[in-house]
Amino acid sequence: MSEPFSLHPRLAAGSVFVCDLALSRLVLMNNSRFPWLLLVPRLADVTEIVDLAEPDQQTLWREIAQISRLLREMFEPDKLNVASIGNLVPQLHVHLIARFQHDEAWPKPTFGFAPALPYPPDELEALTRRICSGLEAQKSPECARG
Repeated sequence: MSEPFSLHPRLAAGSVFVCDLALSRLVLMNNSRFPWLLLVPRLADVTEIVDLAEPDQQTLWREIAQISRLLREMFEPDKLNVASIGNLVPQLHVHLIARFQHDEAWPKPTFGFAPALPYPPDELEALTRRICSGLEAQKSPECARG
């Protein structure tokens, strides 16, 4: 019997809940250096995309595309970084990061670049609301704030 879904402690410690999509929990990394979201399928004991049943793989790809569009609309980045790495966190999660030629790490990866620079609480709340509004504008009925 597998355990129920819970966010890996390392992900939970550095992120803020945005909403639940059809398959995944959407969280915002609390790092104001980069607009950085994570999709975490709400399934226990899954470490790789290939571990998902095919319908769940398709749903995850749709969610990746949806959040990529949202980041592009909200931030107009020079590049979108999308990655499922998981070297430190085995739980399947997909990073979606809006990158800019003027950001601090460009053109290097954001991972391990510098310690996270948390958002001020009011900015964090405003950005979370803005992301939810963006999803509503995309007519995302499955986005639930829980």
